[in-house]
Amino acid sequence: MRTMKKKRASKGTADPIDRYVGSRLRVRRLGLGMSQTKLGQAIGVTFQQVQKYENGANRVGASNLYKMAKALGIDVGFLYDGMPQAAAKGKGKGTRGRRAQPSVEIAGDPTRSREIIALMHNYARIAHPRLQKRVFELVKSMANSPQLR
Repeated sequence: MRTMKKKRASKGTADPIDRYVGSRLRVRRLGLGMSQTKLGQAIGVTFQQVQKYENGANRVGASNLYKMAKALGIDVGFLYDGMPQAAAKGKGKGTRGRRAQPSVEIAGDPTRSREIIALMHNYARIAHPRLQKRVFELVKSMANSPQLR
């Protein structure tokens, strides 16, 4: 009996799961202030390859995924935490046999901004929970203020 192999999405379309995992890698790396070069050296690849992993252009093999997680001080599961249902079910670009669903990426994706990643990193470094809560409330009130829109 011949088995049918599922074809990979055509060149130029990244799998939603690969894009999601790549964005999580990028957020963690930037949160640590680590360069793509340094992460690449830690796992034995070039910074260009790390860049392709982060963009979802190349899939990360299991061994490199494990090495990257260790270099970033996280469990591999962190890279999949919070994955949107559309990505988890494979309902993104390149899904064969179905109409493509909206991309997992959000317009103006905050994980693409160095400032937002730095803000998250520094917020997480605030040692006092009450102070952290007050900063959160301040940012929330500013975001909801009609005068600041």
